[in-house]
Amino acid sequence: MGISMTVREETQALERQTMSPYAMLSADTKGRKEPEEECELRTPFQRDRDRIIHCKSFRRLKHKTQVFLSPEGDHYRTRLTHTLEVSQIARTIARALHLNEDLTEAVALGHDLGHTPFGHAGERALNAIVPQGFRHYEQSVRVVDKLEKEGRGLNLTYEVRNGILCHTCGMEAETLEGKIIRWADRIAYMNHDIDDAIRAGVLREPDIPKEITAVLGDSKTRRITALIRSVVENSRDGTIRMDEVTYQAYQALDAFLYESVYLNEYAKKEEKKVPHIIRSLFTYFENPDHLPDYLKRIAEKEGKEVAACDYVAGMTDHYAVECYKSLFIPKAWNLGDI
Repeated sequence: MGISMTVREETQALERQTMSPYAMLSADTKGRKEPEEECELRTPFQRDRDRIIHCKSFRRLKHKTQVFLSPEGDHYRTRLTHTLEVSQIARTIARALHLNEDLTEAVALGHDLGHTPFGHAGERALNAIVPQGFRHYEQSVRVVDKLEKEGRGLNLTYEVRNGILCHTCGMEAETLEGKIIRWADRIAYMNHDIDDAIRAGVLREPDIPKEITAVLGDSKTRRITALIRSVVENSRDGTIRMDEVTYQAYQALDAFLYESVYLNEYAKKEEKKVPHIIRSLFTYFENPDHLPDYLKRIAEKEGKEVAACDYVAGMTDHYAVECYKSLFIPKAWNLGDI
């Protein structure tokens, strides 16, 4: 009588049979910092994906700025919708290349957990204040390692943590699944930022230079398709890349967006208020008495600046504004309150 396999073992056997030789198999993970008993139903990467989806930091992304600070309208992207679009694009690429879609999805969903309130304006503000500097990709790893679950962390696998750390610049991820996220992140933000800029009246589709649209197309759907197709068709030999013509068009579009959207005075006018808010909150929470208990422990071990940075970086836009108002704006009162 044969030995029955768990659902997880069946899934891992299918991975070996169906995935590319370049794929990161869940059975071959380098594991977790704290060893755990395996789940009978889910692979390690599936468990990581689920832990990220259910954590508080993931839920807070719905109230964090993507590009436009405090826009009026229900249809602008948030950091959460950006994350979901990155995940969708990354999974499409991973599936086409027969790579590990579960690992890809876990990295995609966790890549921006450490992002600040007020988007990159908040990141720049914290970077200017914190002695050790601030980089959101490093903070994302810190969130899953040390800050979630009241300081216990999520205890994710090495490959997911490495993909999160390496998703934006500098050192490349060790797995192809992690490398996909860097491309998917760029493809997602480039296209949804155009969409939001058009919605805000900052940009019109015909404003995009003809030499770019001739290669990538003249609509969001055509651009995303062209960019994803280029990655898929040029990444079958153990690398993740675009062809040179598409890549040059991509870079030209990125430069165009920086000039037309990311540095646009009208679109970014509210960002001038961000450094003062961030600095005021950081200074207040440098006092460990003002922090939650698990951050007080971090203040004792790593310093009050680190703990204050952790707390402020985790705030949503709305909470940061309300916290600032509560701490620094005088409240109305009357004699009946005395």
